[in-house]
This record gives sequence, structure tokens and C-alpha cells, in this order.
Amino acid sequence: MKAIRSADNPRFKVLRKLVQSSQERKKTGLSVLDGTHLVGAYREHVGLPEQVAVSSSGRADVEVQALLARLPGVEQLELRDELFEKVSSVVTPTGIIGLVRTPQPELVARELGACVLVEELQDPGNLGSILRSAAASGIADVLLSKNSVRAWSPRVLRAAMGAHFLLRVHEDVDLAAVVQQFQGKVIATSPRGRPLFEADLSGNVALVFGNEGGGISPGLLSVAHTVVTVPMPGRAESLNVAAAAAVCLFERVRQMSASRSGA
Repeated sequence: MKAIRSADNPRFKVLRKLVQSSQERKKTGLSVLDGTHLVGAYREHVGLPEQVAVSSSGRADVEVQALLARLPGVEQLELRDELFEKVSSVVTPTGIIGLVRTPQPELVARELGACVLVEELQDPGNLGSILRSAAASGIADVLLSKNSVRAWSPRVLRAAMGAHFLLRVHEDVDLAAVVQQFQGKVIATSPRGRPLFEADLSGNVALVFGNEGGGISPGLLSVAHTVVTVPMPGRAESLNVAAAAAVCLFERVRQMSASRSGA
């Protein structure tokens, strides 16, 4: 394991730039995984990272040691704790960071299965939560429009808790074009739709969610087959988009389960 003790070390500068700059991550094709959970999930579902960096105190951690043992042949760097704090993307450093090649899914298939479409979402936490719910509910593809938050940013990765590695995440997608050729039901969410629990979410569906403030654009809303809303008998004005997505996705799971059992 190579030890890095100075902030002037070129390897440290490269690592710090990757953590801090989305443009650098895009240029190099690398993503940054912070913590044993993300690095471990990548190892389990994708493969070996390109490189890992651990803090001096992290190297002594039993969980980090066990993870390092599962990364044969991967270049490992050890940073002094003060240096590691400068490259960690969290308030309390996790002790390990992995650099991985950002997965590039194939072009969106003409015959998509059940999927989630996300238009111009801005909050990393919201996107991470939606990805997590999508993976947990059995969705395979999540498609993001242009001007959405970058799916492989460190904050989205942390919020999704490894869901990226269970999905095909497509970015910069023309959602209107996808909707036009989608072989199934396109169901959009809006405050002014029919009650969600009255809609048929079974079978091949594309669930569409929009921007936190503006919702789904009129153009995309107009080509949806059904527009639904989550009934809210309480006094709250609206649901967070990630919460609304979770309700929709697991209502679909409930309906599919009821259909299989004949209920």
C-alpha cells in the first residue's frame, strides 16, 4: 500500500480534484464511491474498483480491512487522516474511498420494460431516493432528461446506497421520444390527476416524475396515457417527489402481487 503524506503529492491532487469537480469526473469517466457500503456494493454487483484510498485510522478498522481483502490487485493508497478529510465528501470521513469507471449503459432499448422517467430533477437526495425505491421495487431502467442532476455525483451515490449497481441509469435522454415509442402505459404524476389507487399500474408501465418545483413539463404531460396524483387527506400541501415516487412504485408492487395471487 502506497503511503501519501503530503498535500503536494500529485496522486493526492488528482484524487481531490475528482472528488470536487463534476467536470473532472466526466472527463476521466470516473466516479467516486465514499464508504465501505458503496465500495462493497460495487464489488458485489459490478467488479473491482480502479483504485481505493484509505485513511490511516480507516486502515485499522476491521470492516475496512475485510473489504480491502476482497480487492485483490487493486491499487491502494493510504492518506494521513488530515489529508483524507480533504478528499472525503462527508462530514464524518468513512475511512475508504473507491474510484470506479462510471458504468455506461447501452442505448435505450426500443422495447423497454417497466421503467422510471425523471424530468429535470435537481436535488441529489431526491434522485438517490428514487433510484433506491426503483431498485427495491424491481425496476430495471431509470431514464433522466437533460438538465437533471448528475446521477453519478457523490451525493446521489450516497443517497442511493448502492442502487446504481442494480439499475441501468440513462442520462441526457429525450423523454418525449421514449414516450412516443414506449410499448406500454405511460403514467405521469401531477397534483391534478386521478387518484393513484384507482389507476392500473400493472404490466408494462413507465412512471414519470418531474421537477421539484415545476413538476412535469406540459409537453411531456400531454403525451402521457394517464395522469395520477397521490391522495392526501391530510393538510400538507404536497409530497416530496421522492416520497411520491416510492408510493407509486410500491402501489405497483402491491397491484402486481394481487394480480398474481388472484385477489
